[in-house]
Amino acid sequence: MFVTLRSDMQTYNRGPDGITRGCHVLSPYGLDIIESCLTCKMRAERIFCDLPTAALQSFEAIKYATAYPKGAVLFVEGQAPRGIFVLCKGRVKLSICASDGKTLILKIAEPGEVLGLSAAVSGKAYELTAETIDPCQVNFVKRDDFLRFLKEHSDACFKVAEQLSDKYNVACHEVRSLGLSHSAAEKLAKLLIEWSSRNGESQKQEPRVKLALTHEEIAQMIGTSRETVTRLFADLKKRQILQAKGSTLVIRNKAALRSLATTG
Repeated sequence: MFVTLRSDMQTYNRGPDGITRGCHVLSPYGLDIIESCLTCKMRAERIFCDLPTAALQSFEAIKYATAYPKGAVLFVEGQAPRGIFVLCKGRVKLSICASDGKTLILKIAEPGEVLGLSAAVSGKAYELTAETIDPCQVNFVKRDDFLRFLKEHSDACFKVAEQLSDKYNVACHEVRSLGLSHSAAEKLAKLLIEWSSRNGESQKQEPRVKLALTHEEIAQMIGTSRETVTRLFADLKKRQILQAKGSTLVIRNKAALRSLATTG
């Protein structure tokens, strides 16, 4: 199965020097577009993006800056690799599907990650499906252009190796979390703790976690059913470990949640 680029996406043109012009552009999906990697304020915080100026200028000449709506599929499991997708803004869920139709969400990709990297380098099919869960800005680079770029810029090769290493470590963490956890409650508690640590809330007395996923999607992340996730949330609220405020969860009892994450 092949997925073509959506007809409702917005693509931004570059000048003859390969740099997208303009100051601030709002896409149809409300995104404040990052028009150039060279001027991106987040560049230094992202593994692949923090390249020397010469390499970034070459990258600018081969990228296609694109805005996608929520629910757009970037590529699907088993598809021949067309290229890489550098996530600039928004989040993307990465999932695999079993022959019986059961879906497992492996990860929620954050800005700065390069999606489809291992497939593009190896030439093998995409090993998972990537779907946006927010409006996203993505820089797409064709596979042939990307491989040529790597041959010409050794610094980029090191960044690719670093990102692939990071992906391997994350995969090991996910396998350990799923395979060695004894219950769905333990997996859910670990997931909530991980989310709170990512957004800088973990040191607060009552950390807050913004729930951007449905109960069904959370179930796909921890390998259980939607009904089980709904029941677990209800139990945690009843025990006053969690409190819901709209789409935000307040962790009222960090110690109890940590205990659940280690004992189930």
